[in-house]
This record gives sequence, structure tokens and C-alpha cells, in this order.
Amino acid sequence: MSAPQHNASWRRLHHLALLAAAVLMLQGCLFKKDAEETVESGAQMLYDRASKALENGDFNNAIRYYENLEARFPFSNQARQGQLDLIYAHYRNQEPESVIDAAEQFERENPTHPRVDYTLYMRGMALFAGEKGYFHKLFRVDLSKRPPKDARDSYSAFAELLRRFPDSAYAPDARQRMLFLRNRIAEHENHVARFYLERGAFAAALNRANYTLQVYDGAPTTPQTLQILVESYRKLGMYDLAQDAERVLNTNYPDVEPLQPVKTADEKPWYIFW
Repeated sequence: MSAPQHNASWRRLHHLALLAAAVLMLQGCLFKKDAEETVESGAQMLYDRASKALENGDFNNAIRYYENLEARFPFSNQARQGQLDLIYAHYRNQEPESVIDAAEQFERENPTHPRVDYTLYMRGMALFAGEKGYFHKLFRVDLSKRPPKDARDSYSAFAELLRRFPDSAYAPDARQRMLFLRNRIAEHENHVARFYLERGAFAAALNRANYTLQVYDGAPTTPQTLQILVESYRKLGMYDLAQDAERVLNTNYPDVEPLQPVKTADEKPWYIFW
């Protein structure tokens, strides 16, 4: 074969190779686009079904759809929104532990997401739910005798919300709930301090009362806390400090009623199980 013929054949082969590569690239782009559209379509379908179930109050099915959405399409925009909706679905389905787990997961995976204020609020709400409800009103349960772990955790979640997102739409409600929680925790601290006082653990009662005054200043239980402080100082022989505390008490709360004794274990009503 002559040199000109050889060069012509080589150019044809080169052109065919370039054409084949272009066809493969085009097919790849089309396949990728089809795959993305398939993912988007499937994710949207599951999200729509979950949202419809949530709107209809079918919380179990909504939760199932949201979880399936996250498992099948974890990187889709719908899955991200679905994680937030799942928190609410668990809350409406009265599953506080699942609310907390889902909220904490979202916070870990999306620490800078603008909706973290919502997850903090819902975490606080899930913990708050058990603090004041129909059961307590029905049986006249004295919450001061119940350990306030959930109250402390709820207070902490709301406090973090206010610290990080002071202008959040959830901030006003969080502040109101924090007032209730502050009062609830202060009541329990007084209950424990009186327990110590009545059993002769005067130093422990004094420390508890001082802590309550410092941390939960302004709670309605402050007069009782001051009474515990006065009595503890007297029992410890610290009369000057007792007089100072009594002066503060009489000046600010002149009509305070005497402290009521703490119920013993034998006096607990039948309906209190803690």
C-alpha cells in the first residue's frame, strides 16, 4: 500500500474511533440523566406518600414511608426534608424516645443546617411532654417528688436553642416552657433539701438550698428555699448567717407560710409509683 493510501486509512480509523467515543460519552450522559431522574422521581413519590399519610393522621405509615425514603434515597433533597418530617411524625405518634433519636441524628449529620433550631425545639418538646399532662392532674400527682431528669434535659435543649438561635420562631415558646421547667426543678430541689433537713443532714440541706437560690433565681419556690436556708444555718450554729437570711425572707416575703413536713415513704398515695 502506498504512503498516501496508508495515511487515508489511518485518518478514517481515527475518525471512527473519535465517533465511537463520542457516542459512548453521549450514552453515558443520557444514562446518568435517566438515573438521576429515576432517583428524583422515586424519592418524590415516597415523600408525597409519607406527607399524605402524615396529613391524614396515619402516623405509623408516615413513619414507614419516611424511613424507607431515607434508606433508598439517602442523598436526595426529599430524604433531608423527610428526616425533619419524621421527627414530627414520631412526636405525633407519642414516641418521645424516637423523637430524640431522630433529632440528634439530624443534628449530627447536619450541624450547620438552618433547621437545627427545629430539631432542638422538638427534642425539648419530647422531654417536656411527660412533665405536665392529664395523668398528673387527674391523680393530683405532686411533681416535686418525682426526679426531674427529663425536666433538666428539656430545659437544657431549650436553653441551647435560645443560645444558638435567639431569633428562632420557636424561641418565644421555648422561653415560656423554660419558666415552667425552672419552677418544676426548683420545687424538687426544695423537696430534697427539706428531706435532708428533717433527717438531720443540715449541711446537705444548706448546700441544696444555696444551689437552688443561685441556679433557679426567681422561681416561685424561693420563699421556701430561704426558709430552708434559715433553718439549716440555725441547726449548724451559724446564727449570724441565719439572721441575714431571715431578714431577706421577711423583707421580700412577709406573708410566707410555714414549711410543710415531707411525706414519708409510708404516707405515699397508692397512685404514685416512683
